[in-house]
Amino acid sequence: MGRGSVSKPLKVALLGAGVVGSQVARIILNEQDTLEQRIGRRLELVGIGVRNLDVPREGIDPALLTTDLEGLVSRGDLDVVVELIGGIEPAHALVQTAIEHGASVVTANKALLADELGPLSRAAQEKGVDLYYEAAVAGAIPIIRPLRESLVGDEITEVMGIVNGTTNYILDKMVTDHLSFDEALAEAQALGYAEADPTADVEGHDAAAKAAILAGLAFHTEVTRDEVFCEGITGITEAEIAAADQLGCTVKLLATAKLTSDAGSVIVKVHPAMVSRKHPLAAVSGARNAIFVNSREAGELMFVGAGAGGAPTASAVMGDVVTVARNRRRGTAGHVGAAYTHRPVAPIGESTAQFYVSFEVVDRPGVLARCAAVFGSHGVSLRVVQQSYLDDESSAEEHPARLGIMTHATQEARLSQVLSELREADFVGSQVRMMRVEGF
Repeated sequence: MGRGSVSKPLKVALLGAGVVGSQVARIILNEQDTLEQRIGRRLELVGIGVRNLDVPREGIDPALLTTDLEGLVSRGDLDVVVELIGGIEPAHALVQTAIEHGASVVTANKALLADELGPLSRAAQEKGVDLYYEAAVAGAIPIIRPLRESLVGDEITEVMGIVNGTTNYILDKMVTDHLSFDEALAEAQALGYAEADPTADVEGHDAAAKAAILAGLAFHTEVTRDEVFCEGITGITEAEIAAADQLGCTVKLLATAKLTSDAGSVIVKVHPAMVSRKHPLAAVSGARNAIFVNSREAGELMFVGAGAGGAPTASAVMGDVVTVARNRRRGTAGHVGAAYTHRPVAPIGESTAQFYVSFEVVDRPGVLARCAAVFGSHGVSLRVVQQSYLDDESSAEEHPARLGIMTHATQEARLSQVLSELREADFVGSQVRMMRVEGF
């Protein structure tokens, strides 16, 4: 695998010179002596593939820049290709070409890995090269390597986390500062936490891609983004935030991957949830990320840190670059083929959780019993019942109220049947809403 004398530098090509790519380039160019001490070989940045040569990039020699990305990755003498352009294409084709030409690959591309991790891992294994991607999930937080290496001798039963800093910031502001969703989103955009088009974040798509990667690693099976149940935060109301507070909860967007009870399949989902303040994830504030892992032998583990930003992401990328470069120096490659159990992804209806259901009723004798009967008829038991009165000019006998009911753990399919019946009931008003509950 090594090329020529061990004294020759390891050749590195970089694809993308945005916020993260430029930071990675500067580290390789400016920290060569330190990196050489860590690796045992010098790193030589031989080219940077970009879309536009005219963009000024301070501290980077323009002679390194090229718009011929295909030519760069197929030159045949590269040791490491670092892909930081994002998206599916042309990133997929470029990574595939780099592997075919014998280069190890480091990428932060969650969208690509959520769809193509399995095929790319097999291609890398066949060529005897590395595919590393620590920066693809949770920025600087080291979670990929613990799942792929440190915990490989254990059996992981659940991975649950806050993997999108934008949504965590928005929800944190809704909870602590009592902002509306629109107000919190505007503040996140003003601070640079949210894009001008925040759809990928607030609708949960970004978190779903990361959930697919985490599930595949944790349970040694191939999971694609399309198999992840995904629900965003745009519909969360201030009333639900207040109800969560009364229950001793806060609201978070969670990405969860969990074995089913018989360990024959996995549930992978992204959704907002009321999280008990007793759970470690409840205390994760601002734009930080956190991942909670439960395993048979190691028990509960928690990883917390900066989940985005140029410097934290570049740190994770460089950690992979150093590891891959060490492998190249030794003439070896790490194990990249993680999928060997072939567990199917179960439909969301098979998921088990606690739920908070809220809806309007007319406050008259017997209504609460009829509501409870709907839950009971589908085998769903009640844990907490909240009742609040709405401002309305109806007569005292027909005063509208809002019920909030937290259930004990039940299968999601059963809860769906409850919701359908409530929406058709003549004693239930509009806005039958549901949120999942975690940590009790």
